[in-house]
Amino acid sequence: MKTRLTLKPGQKGTKQLTDKYGDALLCIRFRYDDETGKRFKTVELIVEQTDWIPPPPRYDSDILVPLRIDVSNFSLRAKVKAAGGKWFPEELLWYVKYGAIVGGPLEKHIYVDYKNKFKKHKKHL
Repeated sequence: MKTRLTLKPGQKGTKQLTDKYGDALLCIRFRYDDETGKRFKTVELIVEQTDWIPPPPRYDSDILVPLRIDVSNFSLRAKVKAAGGKWFPEELLWYVKYGAIVGGPLEKHIYVDYKNKFKKHKKHL
């Protein structure tokens, strides 16, 4: 099933559902099933709202973190280089400052099993 259109409350075509669900309505999606030839209209609703305090960041933005990137993944390697990362062949790891990758696609490649030995490379970056 493919989603082809997502509407926010207040956009053209949302009046009836906005009236029905009010502030609980987040969006309306139109999904299409090629196999059955059917169109589905779905709504996303807020069903609960509570206070939440985000957890503190795992690393400070200036600390170096090790990244494990597959050798054949040239696009990710280019992103690490662009973020100021450096390759350490003896460890088969890249090192880059956490602040340069936080929230991006490289963050999921942090090698968390590596035991804090990466601080020793600070002088090299």
